Amino acid sequence: MEGGFEEIEHTADVALHVWGKDLKELFINAARGMAWLLADPETVEPTVEVALDLEGFDAETLLVTWLGELLYYNETDQLVFTEFDLEEIKPTHLRGVARGGVPKETRRHIKAVTFHEMDIRPTDRGLETTIVFDV
Repeated sequence: MEGGFEEIEHTADVALHVWGKDLKELFINAARGMAWLLADPETVEPTVEVALDLEGFDAETLLVTWLGELLYYNETDQLVFTEFDLEEIKPTHLRGVARGGVPKETRRHIKAVTFHEMDIRPTDRGLETTIVFDV
């Protein structure tokens, strides 16, 4: 599948299989995948810009923090982010900008990003992981 993510079956929640050639692409594809789960990204006009400077204990913690921060804006302001400019990304630090807006309609509500099944691992195509969302 093109695009760097695909929804996969999960018993009670929603899950994505995400991949990217490096950490930056993996994080962007994870955010794009979460946006797709929340709403049709084609209906989002990116009129809001949010600067983010995040820290994590390791890459998995940083990924949960990154997606959790984007989800916070969805919960508080109904924003869905579709454009990302990550200026700096290391396994424990991320600095960049997310752009998004309010979609015309939502697909589903996501309560939280979990650590369940998350393990960022190297593969032939770069890095990949599974992200499970509590819905």
